[in-house]
Amino acid sequence: MDNPALINALMDGPKSGVRLAAEFGVSRAAVWKRIELLRERGVAIDTDVRQGYRLVRPTPLLEKSAILAAMDAASRQDLHSLQIDFETDSTQLRAMAEPAPVQGIAVWLAEMQTAGQGRRGKRWCSPPLANIHCSINRRFNVPVAAMSGFSLACAVMIVQSLQQQGITGLALKWPNDLWLHGRKCGGLLIQLRGEADGPCDVTLGFGINVHLSRQAGAGIDQDWAALSEHTEAVLDRNRLLAGLLSELTRGFERFESDGLPAFIADWRSLDGLQGRAVRVQDGAKQRDGHACGIAADGALLFEDAEGRHLLHSGEVSVRVSHG
Repeated sequence: MDNPALINALMDGPKSGVRLAAEFGVSRAAVWKRIELLRERGVAIDTDVRQGYRLVRPTPLLEKSAILAAMDAASRQDLHSLQIDFETDSTQLRAMAEPAPVQGIAVWLAEMQTAGQGRRGKRWCSPPLANIHCSINRRFNVPVAAMSGFSLACAVMIVQSLQQQGITGLALKWPNDLWLHGRKCGGLLIQLRGEADGPCDVTLGFGINVHLSRQAGAGIDQDWAALSEHTEAVLDRNRLLAGLLSELTRGFERFESDGLPAFIADWRSLDGLQGRAVRVQDGAKQRDGHACGIAADGALLFEDAEGRHLLHSGEVSVRVSHG
């Protein structure tokens, strides 16, 4: 009896400890210990004295066959490999430890991460059944310099895929956060490896809050949202991922051919900071001003009392000012 098996056993409805023990050929104490372990991992399980254990939000586990079945044929052919773990330290670390395939994309997914990576060293909140945690390796046959703005292009691809799947209220916060009705619902992390003249191996990591509960996300240090909070539709993470992987596969080809200029107009139409008062943190220095869109190379146009400046994502953190 492992964690995925027990979760799947509870997907059909409440089950008593006696029934689960008989189903898995273990003791009731073993069932109780496994239930407690899942609760410690962040899975919400209720106990009813009459009906037994019950998942508070029955959510299908990530499943390779379901993702593949929902992908379009061309994108499925471009999928070199797809690895799904129930628990890992970080999909990004797993991907970075492997070379990019010569052709196609290699994908790592996990139900939960113990050391999920975010931008600027932050950890991503990663309980099971709640989110999408994904990292992708791909080789681009271009110089490293040609990958400038890739994170912005990927953010556009992800938002457009979610929009196509019925999610509304999405916007982008420079450089690579996804917003849902003004609150963060996802983020991206890009890591490059390669020689100056190419090719360039890229690891794209992204996380999206899908079913994250307020209790599970209590420790997050900024306003956040989950997709399920703003839609009445039943969100299947396998279908969401199939759409995302298909859109990213097509978008990667477009970026390799045309670079950031092919995505600039779409970014600007989704820009959630345009014209807003922001505070820029650059090391120990803070500056207040306004966001004025992005330049052709993806830099943020920032204006303060000293004039207009170009800010690059590796240098600064930007937050909306609320007073």
